[in-house]
Amino acid sequence: MSNNKPMPVATEISAPFWEGLKARRLLIQQCNACAQWLFYPRRHCPGCLAHDLSWREVSGAATLYSFTLARIPTLPDFADEMPQALAVVELAEGVRINTTLVGLAEQEIHIGMALQPVFAEVDGKGNRLLRFTGPDKPVAGLEASPGLEPVVEASPATVTRIDFNDAAALQALVSAEFGGWSNVVLVDQALIDAFAELSGDDYWIHTDPQRARLHSPFGGTIAHGALVQVLQSRMKLDLGFEISGFATQINYGSDRLRFPAPVPAGSGVHARGRAKEAELLARGTQLTLEINIHVLGQERPSVINDLVILYRG
Repeated sequence: MSNNKPMPVATEISAPFWEGLKARRLLIQQCNACAQWLFYPRRHCPGCLAHDLSWREVSGAATLYSFTLARIPTLPDFADEMPQALAVVELAEGVRINTTLVGLAEQEIHIGMALQPVFAEVDGKGNRLLRFTGPDKPVAGLEASPGLEPVVEASPATVTRIDFNDAAALQALVSAEFGGWSNVVLVDQALIDAFAELSGDDYWIHTDPQRARLHSPFGGTIAHGALVQVLQSRMKLDLGFEISGFATQINYGSDRLRFPAPVPAGSGVHARGRAKEAELLARGTQLTLEINIHVLGQERPSVINDLVILYRG
């Protein structure tokens, strides 16, 4: 994510609102004289004109009042966010706020839908912007900036070391439950273009944003499935275990590889995995990991990869 995007500048009147966002709290003003809620921040009540206002925390529960999908960035620095769902939301208190919807596919967005707040991190200084998403969406992944690519290191105390020849311990790893989410990787148009040049796959649905906006069923360019798959190497999986004792580790290929959902240019992606199979064979220990890569906020994976790893002594 660009670090050069223009940011709101807090004033004496609006400072409590921005400071509240840093603390992941939504503060708006209420008139002490007539109890009217108001937004944007100001010095007097527009209803009764009283200069007696207080800042109060609200839940952020809202409904979608209006929206539009922007496919052409207003500045080059916003190209990584296209398409951008610009919206007006109405809080339960009755005030309306201009914002951006995140973590929602285009087909999920509709007027009147319920929304919850997202306190989106925009830099490493604690500054946040107020975004909104669906009430069933995981907020944590949407609050971290893709450009920051935060890596969540697993604590050594929580990582179980398994010898590659320990058949019983390896079988105990097999589970239907996925581990935690990895760090987030940004898939922007520059990365897609570089992969297209390297691979020779420069089909317009990946490399021509203008044509894709007009003719693509996705409303813009999308990443190559193979690109998203290989980006797995930049994601630190939280599996909860580590294989040890081997001399050589070989990527033996994939038993299954699917691309169920597109990754629009500018998306942040992250991954989670699970041990699917473990076998001790004559050629070595074979471990199959099911790794799913998702666009942030999307339940349907963009990549399903049953990755086979061979360990040899």
